[in-house]
Amino acid sequence: MASLLVLPGRAQAQAEGAAKAQVEAEAQSQAGAHVAKDRQEDPSNLTELRKEAEQAAKKLEDATKALEKRQATAKAAREQLKGKLLVLRESELQLGRIRQPVSELAELLYGQPIGADGVVPFLSGDTDTDTLRAMASVNYMVKTRQEVVERTSVLTERTESLAAEAQELRAGNLLAEAQLAAEVDLLRKQSDKIVKSLTAALVKLGIKIDKVGRAALGCNPLRATTAGNYPNGLIPGAMLCPLQQRGHSLRADATIAFVSLNEAYKQTFGRPICVTDAYRNLAEQQSIYYRRPGFAAVPGRSNHGLGLAVDLCGGVERFRSAEFNWLEKNGKRYGWFHPDWAYSSPFEPWHWEYDPKMDKLP
Repeated sequence: MASLLVLPGRAQAQAEGAAKAQVEAEAQSQAGAHVAKDRQEDPSNLTELRKEAEQAAKKLEDATKALEKRQATAKAAREQLKGKLLVLRESELQLGRIRQPVSELAELLYGQPIGADGVVPFLSGDTDTDTLRAMASVNYMVKTRQEVVERTSVLTERTESLAAEAQELRAGNLLAEAQLAAEVDLLRKQSDKIVKSLTAALVKLGIKIDKVGRAALGCNPLRATTAGNYPNGLIPGAMLCPLQQRGHSLRADATIAFVSLNEAYKQTFGRPICVTDAYRNLAEQQSIYYRRPGFAAVPGRSNHGLGLAVDLCGGVERFRSAEFNWLEKNGKRYGWFHPDWAYSSPFEPWHWEYDPKMDKLP
């Protein structure tokens, strides 16, 4: 019975090969459309690259969920078919148990003929009890054998039908799963390619990457929310993305948005944004809290400890300066804003925060 649930190797290879060929053909078509788009609109800026990365990640997530759902459905269907085939097997065993006494009775009758005179005594009415019992046994054997033959025929048809259903289901599932798996693999490669392009763009804009590329890993926007899994002030350095301003780093999405904001600021003022502080670990939060009471959040509660806040200088720290006003007007386009509390209590014109929900790309 178990063999009925397994597709032969050649059929499985054919299913996977067909799925791969189909997905590759679709990928080439999509790639052609993507090239045509690139000729019209070069996604060289960080915003466009980040948008493509997020879209690719969403497609990858959806395709992965679809594959997992398909696999779960296929598993349930296989279990159902397996159950049916087990019931059929039990029915066959029952038929075997019915056949056995009939076979033994037949052997007994063949070994002990009805009588030397054949059926003559029976036809003449001159029969004894043993002869009648033997004839009744023959009738029972013939009747039972006919029932067995009929039930065997029905079971055989059901078995063949279920076996064909199992093979068809297995083949269909293999093809669908292969298609989805190939699509997931393709989307993962596309996503990785976009992230590499984004990383390369960050490098050109001054983001420093060490020899083993750890900073590049921390600058992957698809891993930004992973930093949120760590306690405030205890985010590993590998999960943070450095700023153009040396010695400072933030969560990946905050850094990418800040770099875009910094480039716009440079076009206006001819110099980069001045940064005095960005991510603070727990020890740094404690130090500042005790050195500047009333001007720092309780350690473990600061947005600096989440990699989502910066303290700025170079004119921004002066309330209603040209730099402050420009940042107040344009920062929200990149997800950066001056929180309400910082306007008055405590008064901190230099403090700016990043909100991922505000920074929603169209």
